[in-house]
Amino acid sequence: MKEKFAAQLTEAYQFKGPSIQLGAAMLDKELIPQVKVSLPLKMMNRHGLIAGATGTGKTKSLQVFAEQLSAQGVSCVLLDIKGDLSGIAMPGSMNPKIDERQKAIQMDWNPRENFVEFLTISGKEGAKLRATVSEFGPVLLSKILGLNDTQESVVAMIFKFCDDNGLLLLDLEDLKRVIQFINEEGKDEIEKEFGTFSTTSTGTILRKIIELEQQGATIFFGERSFEMDDLVRVDKKGRGVISILRVADIQDKPKFFSTFMLQMLAEIYSKFPEVGDLDKPKLMFFIDEAHLLFEEANSALLNQLDTVIKLIRSKGIGLIFITQNPIDIPDSVLAQLGMKIQHALRAFTAKDRKAIKMAAENYPETAFYEVSQLITELGIGEAFVTGLNEKGIPTPLVHTMMRAPESRMDILTDNELSSIVSKSEIAAYYNEIINRESASEILKRKIEDAKEDGPPVQEKKEGKSTLQKIFDSTVTRQVGRTVARELTRGLLGMFGIKTTARRTKSWF
Repeated sequence: MKEKFAAQLTEAYQFKGPSIQLGAAMLDKELIPQVKVSLPLKMMNRHGLIAGATGTGKTKSLQVFAEQLSAQGVSCVLLDIKGDLSGIAMPGSMNPKIDERQKAIQMDWNPRENFVEFLTISGKEGAKLRATVSEFGPVLLSKILGLNDTQESVVAMIFKFCDDNGLLLLDLEDLKRVIQFINEEGKDEIEKEFGTFSTTSTGTILRKIIELEQQGATIFFGERSFEMDDLVRVDKKGRGVISILRVADIQDKPKFFSTFMLQMLAEIYSKFPEVGDLDKPKLMFFIDEAHLLFEEANSALLNQLDTVIKLIRSKGIGLIFITQNPIDIPDSVLAQLGMKIQHALRAFTAKDRKAIKMAAENYPETAFYEVSQLITELGIGEAFVTGLNEKGIPTPLVHTMMRAPESRMDILTDNELSSIVSKSEIAAYYNEIINRESASEILKRKIEDAKEDGPPVQEKKEGKSTLQKIFDSTVTRQVGRTVARELTRGLLGMFGIKTTARRTKSWF
């Protein structure tokens, strides 16, 4: 049995192109070091799953993936929910446990630091992530707010109105002010152009926006917008950048969290061109605690996520979800994950045993293992592994002793973090405070100017309404020419093309 196992697995896990080394195979809980387990870079854009109970080694497997991808020039994005991934920026230290493991699996271990960028939403140290309301567009924004068809049509009308009249929708305050305007000063004139709409609908939209603000979204909407190109960079040593998104403080704000994630994936999708199959992916996105992304998302958000996941791999982008149990992932998404790494699951209750049986059914059949039993007995740093070979065929399920990360398996100190952020080539650019005149300021000023021009009777004699006076100015027309670029993607909806100008910068 051992000879048959070694022959089959050795052949199944040998690839012509570059690959990620994961560890060595095990059979009957005995290590077989000559059978190395790896996965080809070429198939990383087919997405993947890293699952297992708390403390079984999921984070270390994520770290192994990211540092090896980076070393081969592949950029990575790590969603750091628990705040325990920052150590990947520093080289690891040898200790007896690492030495014992690496000798057992007969793999070299060389401490390494990585090319790391820290990103933040809430204002912690790092480059700030922001996006404008315009960039979200009416389609995505409506889905995030959970609006019905009627309310969504009102949002589309608001975006069209702002586009026609040169009103930049940069933050949520701009959007609220426009809604107030179409309910009050501009209602009659707007209804002449767009038809009647219910104030009940606009009232509902306002309440939904306020709910989103209470989840913390105010700090995310605004300028300067983050350019997705900055997630794909290579340093002088040829290492892909590992961007660590520090989101530990928004995991308890599920609607905002889902909003942020969907917008980022949609932006990545819209930004990158179709490339088909590459020898290695352009970008890998690791979503830790993935259940947070799915459990609070409404059906519209889930449908959009499902669509993005299906389509984004043709852009050379792979997604890897990290969670405790595969059943945390919707079936429609789970079916699209070509690579699976399953660490141990624990069975303390009847419900746990049922979940384990369901999890075991997600993996290829094997004559070498009793999966549903062994899955509860895997040691720390051991996992079941299956992926896709270079022809897209699933590899046999193999019990694997995973290799240790070569970067630090602990967090950075505050001083180390500050030092890395201070050397960032993008943090200063994105952390600059910008407060351009946008919809809220323009409307307030123009309404005041229009009121000073005289009563409505005089306006009618001149053939101009209040609304016309508000927008018929050289300044507003100039803003209109600028806003045409800003709103292109917004009006096209989720999969439009962003055309805002950005800085021209050579990193090296």
